Amino acid sequence: MASIEKQAPPSNIVAGTGTYRDGLTEPAKDNRYKTEDVTDTKGRDFEDFFLKRELLMGIFEKGFEKPSPIQEEAVPIILQNRNVLARAKNGTGKTAAYIIPCLEKTDTTLKSIQVLILIPTRELALQTSAIVKEIGKHMGVQCMVTTGGTSLKDDIMRLYNPVHIIVATPGRILDLASKKVADLSQCQTIIMDEADKLLSPEFQPVLEQIIGLCHEEHQICLFSATFPVTVKNFCKKSVPNAYSINLMDELTLRGITQFYAYVEERQKVHCLNTLFSKLEINQSIIFCNSVNRVELLAKKITELGYSCYYIHAKMQQANRNRVFHEFRNGATRHLVTSDLFTRGIDIQSVNVVINFDFPKNSETYLHRIGRSGRFGHLGLAVNLITYDDRHSLRRVEQELGTEIRAIPPVIDRSLYVG
Repeated sequence: MASIEKQAPPSNIVAGTGTYRDGLTEPAKDNRYKTEDVTDTKGRDFEDFFLKRELLMGIFEKGFEKPSPIQEEAVPIILQNRNVLARAKNGTGKTAAYIIPCLEKTDTTLKSIQVLILIPTRELALQTSAIVKEIGKHMGVQCMVTTGGTSLKDDIMRLYNPVHIIVATPGRILDLASKKVADLSQCQTIIMDEADKLLSPEFQPVLEQIIGLCHEEHQICLFSATFPVTVKNFCKKSVPNAYSINLMDELTLRGITQFYAYVEERQKVHCLNTLFSKLEINQSIIFCNSVNRVELLAKKITELGYSCYYIHAKMQQANRNRVFHEFRNGATRHLVTSDLFTRGIDIQSVNVVINFDFPKNSETYLHRIGRSGRFGHLGLAVNLITYDDRHSLRRVEQELGTEIRAIPPVIDRSLYVG
């Protein structure tokens, strides 16, 4: 099998338009196939939070029946206007845990921006704003999403009309607020999702400027699966008396079975082909460590006869949006991506993640494989390991307190197929 580096990159955005060998199967909705980080609740109902009737209608129409553990913990605390520091695994209902109280607190008789939800990536911002609109559709709440790479003029025109909740990437909202186009002076609730990414050194000064433009008596709620030193330092400085929620004890990788396959670089594509033929894949995400390798691998997978798209940070935003939307709607079974796609992307039918290139650190590993096992469903992570990756593999196991086992000849379907 030829090495991936020898392939020419494709010129098209969507790599291949092959058809499925069978239809996509819906992820199991039965609790028998869910993990404890979603099912191990205190037995509360959404009605217990004394939410507006219109909000409850949106919650139930969205398909939520009972609060997940992070929702049980976070919703009442955020409603008390307290600062919150919440650790929870991606895919456990974290987004709704802050959207629900934000919607409840929004006063639609006012025309001001009352909630600012800061998101590190454009794709996640679009997804989050869509969930705000779905859950709040009976409330008359006006939600706007604004990210870099889109028309500033369109955003300015939109802000002539009332906006109650704004979902934004940091650079764009600072641009709008500093130009006096977006008035944050009445914004009293600031949500930071994927806080570890938002508070990386290059973002932190921007975040501090944005907070300075908000109402003096604001609350800040940080949500993330990991809290490195940068987040802890920011909290000491800017998030006083934060209520801590930590649902990550022994839950970090629950429900995701992890294997490694020891291969030479030139064997990787052949190994991937074998996995495709042997596994029962609803949808898979395949990670590479560089943009160039993403495109090359997508082309190779297409040549093998599989339907495959790719997405990475150097693509035009409109093309990224199209690929993400089509993958989410089941237009292709496989998606090859760089680490752009590790943050909070919620596609429940993804049951297999493959690290074609092993990640450089344990936090990236955690976010990558968290793309499977969404909202408590089971998932499978397969890592293609070369001789040079062996130390990184052991370090990830030690730092995350997990075990990555050698891949068996046959993988039990009950580990990852609901």
